[in-house]
Amino acid sequence: MRVLVADKFERSGLDGLAAAGCTVVHEPDLSDRSLVEGIARHQPEVLVVRGTKVTAEMLDAGPLSLVVRAGAGVNSIDVAAASARGIHVANCPGKNAIAVAELAIGLLLALDRRIPDAVADLRARTWNKKEYSKAAGLFGKTLGVLGLGSIGCETIRRAHALGMRIVAWSRRFAGESRWLTVAEARELGLDAIHQQAPIRLAPTPAEIAAGCDALTVHLELTADTQGLVSSEVLGRLRAGALFVNTARAEIVDADALEAAVREKGLRVGLDVFRHEPAGGTGEFSDPIVALPNVYGTHHVGASTEQAQEAIAAETVRIVRSFVETGRVPNCVNLARRSPATHRLVVRHRDRPGVLAHVFDRLREAGINVQETENVVFDGAQAALARIHLDRAPDEATLAAIRDGNENILDLRSTPI
Repeated sequence: MRVLVADKFERSGLDGLAAAGCTVVHEPDLSDRSLVEGIARHQPEVLVVRGTKVTAEMLDAGPLSLVVRAGAGVNSIDVAAASARGIHVANCPGKNAIAVAELAIGLLLALDRRIPDAVADLRARTWNKKEYSKAAGLFGKTLGVLGLGSIGCETIRRAHALGMRIVAWSRRFAGESRWLTVAEARELGLDAIHQQAPIRLAPTPAEIAAGCDALTVHLELTADTQGLVSSEVLGRLRAGALFVNTARAEIVDADALEAAVREKGLRVGLDVFRHEPAGGTGEFSDPIVALPNVYGTHHVGASTEQAQEAIAAETVRIVRSFVETGRVPNCVNLARRSPATHRLVVRHRDRPGVLAHVFDRLREAGINVQETENVVFDGAQAALARIHLDRAPDEATLAAIRDGNENILDLRSTPI
């Protein structure tokens, strides 16, 4: 199987793909038109990208069966277009969680102690101990966490180690104002922390903002979360509060954030921006970084060696499973529930042409097969086919299937 890796990728990952029997082409600088041409030239079945956008035109340029995002989320891939073409889309959730959580905590500490400003003054040969002795400290303060996915939970673990209290909101618990239960904390891997310092759930992001000293964003970008951190949410933060976003820039109303920095003295740490260069380097002119009390990093939350090695290993696992079994771990675009309404169970002798006969009769009746599975019994004399259909076959169709092939042993049709 031919794999095109169109982004920077660890050597261990390239070697792992080769060891899985793949022919690997690594062209890390492909993007936009050059990626369309690269897919057309190399004709890969599998495409691996990190942040590079994958469009419908790219999906049509070659015989792709699988696109893997070597990272969390799939917002850079046209998933709807892939689904319409029967192309699997997978990602590597959770593998960069620790790296992003470490950066989020690092930004909180930097904001509280104003580390970048202190370093800048030292480099300018200015000593100002009196000014930089002013810091509130994080111990005992309340951290609001938007999102209880893997990154949010890793951030909570580290904030708890600093002695911070936690209040959280997630779409799963939206509208609920209560303490997290022990069972829920155990499911999230936070039970040890929860037993020491119970984690409180807030019903809305605005309610979290009203009751916290620092707010950190760890949500996936979706239609529901775009602009979720609005002027209402930011307006509920107290003057001088800390705000960190290492998720996606589009989750936050950028104009409202700039206003909060100016009007409320909000202190902000960002790893994501609305005006990022398309490549790894380039001109950068997002106006928010010119404001006082705003610190930034270069969208590098996941970019530790540990995280990238873990993501490379997970990418290899996904591709190896696809090569060996046809199954795709972490696939994001398979229907969670089949649209089928009826199940046809066919017990038959394991002979050539039996299933072709069944499918031909269904086709003649205008019935669509949504899913099918055929299991063979020991000795390969008989098999059982489970066929999910978009509607129930009538008695004439069932009779045509049953009577039209001597190898049909039993036939049952039931609603799903």
